Amino acid sequence: MFKATLLVASLLTVPALAMADTEFYGTIQSKPDNNIGVWVIGDQQIQVNEKTKLENDHGPLAIGACVEVEHKHGVAKEIESEKTEKCTKPAAKP
Repeated sequence: MFKATLLVASLLTVPALAMADTEFYGTIQSKPDNNIGVWVIGDQQIQVNEKTKLENDHGPLAIGACVEVEHKHGVAKEIESEKTEKCTKPAAKP
């Protein structure tokens, strides 16, 4: 009984992991003029569609802007402008 319950519980958690969103910070390198289409952010191609939530709380979503991207399999759910320091990496120590 315990093994069967454990097996069912583990099978139920797999879809939740597969449905998880991915988030990252990056700088906008390119984007379409009308915002719909493929953006390049932090060297990653991200598809933006009419359902993508675009937020410019910390500045415009323009080339060179730091943004936080929430996506699932490369399709953006949300792109939000962020403070520049979120995209800068600390210098490596010698």
